[in-house]
Amino acid sequence: MKRATILIVAALLLAALIGAFAWFQFVKKPEMIRGFITGAPQPLVTVTAEPARQEQWQTRLPAIGSLRAIRGIDVAPQVGGIVTAIRFESGSTVEKGAVLVQIDDSIEQADLKAGQAELRNADLNLSRQRELLGRGNTSKTAFDAAQSRRDVAAATNDRTRALIAQKVIRAPFSGRLGIRSIDLGAYVSPGTTMVTLQQLDPIYADFPIPEQQFDLLRPGQPVEVTVDAYAGTVFGGRIDSIDARVNEETRNVLVRAELANPDRRLLPGMFANVAVIAGQAATVVTVPRTAVTYSLYGDSVFVVGDDGAAAEQGRPVEQRFVRTADTRENRVAITEGIAPGEQVVSSGQLKLHTGSRVRIDDAVILTPPAVRPKE
Repeated sequence: MKRATILIVAALLLAALIGAFAWFQFVKKPEMIRGFITGAPQPLVTVTAEPARQEQWQTRLPAIGSLRAIRGIDVAPQVGGIVTAIRFESGSTVEKGAVLVQIDDSIEQADLKAGQAELRNADLNLSRQRELLGRGNTSKTAFDAAQSRRDVAAATNDRTRALIAQKVIRAPFSGRLGIRSIDLGAYVSPGTTMVTLQQLDPIYADFPIPEQQFDLLRPGQPVEVTVDAYAGTVFGGRIDSIDARVNEETRNVLVRAELANPDRRLLPGMFANVAVIAGQAATVVTVPRTAVTYSLYGDSVFVVGDDGAAAEQGRPVEQRFVRTADTRENRVAITEGIAPGEQVVSSGQLKLHTGSRVRIDDAVILTPPAVRPKE
């Protein structure tokens, strides 16, 4: 009996030890770890920051358009024939009236010689009839018939000369030629494109503007145009004309600007980024482009506060939702949510949330690429 009692007491002590161990391992220890983690100071996040600036921005209406020649045509013949001479080089600049292509006109030249002989004979016959009519030796009917034959011969010669002229293809205006699409000896039909001719100085930029902004447009307003071929170069111009109707499908109005192009760097068909300078300059608050976090729930920035703590303890940040406006170069205009002078995080905000503490180190600031990727 005494042995059984000892075993029971030992079993109870063992169960108590196991229960105490389990309680420490699964209850007390997690609480201690949780308290340690909670009480430990949060690591500082290294960021770059700069104050929001107050700037003067003029209203700009952005648009995407295309360049178009002031005058541009496909050079084509009115009549068909064999090409006997090509008097231009692809890509050359020509003056108005310059001969570009000669089409075989040998038949018309022969017809002209025959017609000229017929005209001389008709002139002589008309002169004789005029003398005879003056002496009363012929009738007025015979004189009128001679006059008619002479007029028909003259008209026939004029028609032949017109056909000959149509077979000499001339530049209707000064400009730059494209790449020729004909060869010597080839037969060309009426309307066949032989080469393009473009007048490049000045040049048009056609672009659409939403009808909501139509009231801001005026002929003569300055515009700035950039093209992919010349990154960083801004071409200036002015609005030449505004379309008389709004497109019913897009609700945009077509605007045409005229740009000076003395060095012929701009070519028709180029993609153009256009900005219309409209209205007076306005005061806006701007932040770096990289400071704004865009999301479906709203755009936000992290504002750096100051709670008076020591520098080594960092500074707190607050996520603040803002309303954005225009974007220019590397700056974004903020119309609501930020005051001038407030410090905003410009990089390193991916690990931040409201209440995070940061260390500002502008030595790690990111350098934007010379050419920003297209949006």
